[in-house]
Amino acid sequence: MEQKYHDEEWAVPVHDDKKVEELLKNEGVIRNKLKINAVITNAKEYFKLCEEFGSLDKYLWAYVNNKPIKNSWAKIEEVPARTELSDKISKDLKKRSFKFVGSIIIYAFM
Repeated sequence: MEQKYHDEEWAVPVHDDKKVEELLKNEGVIRNKLKINAVITNAKEYFKLCEEFGSLDKYLWAYVNNKPIKNSWAKIEEVPARTELSDKISKDLKKRSFKFVGSIIIYAFM
């Protein structure tokens, strides 16, 4: 059963937008064409980034010299929505053609 799924569903290359159209109709996923296309674009760019740096992990940790940032906020109100570092990473990812990687999203990921 798993082999059949792999050979006939999962491993079949898609060369048109039919799958994107199917995803837009699926109520179980985000139905925003820009976001679906961003997932496809980001997946392609991810592999390029991994070729260059070895992994996404290595790419991100290089920004902090492989040392965690330890913040000590006294109040939740002190926690920023973004930082200079998240701005820098976001800018670089956008330069690399990643989509939906704004500074706030990057900081939340960090």
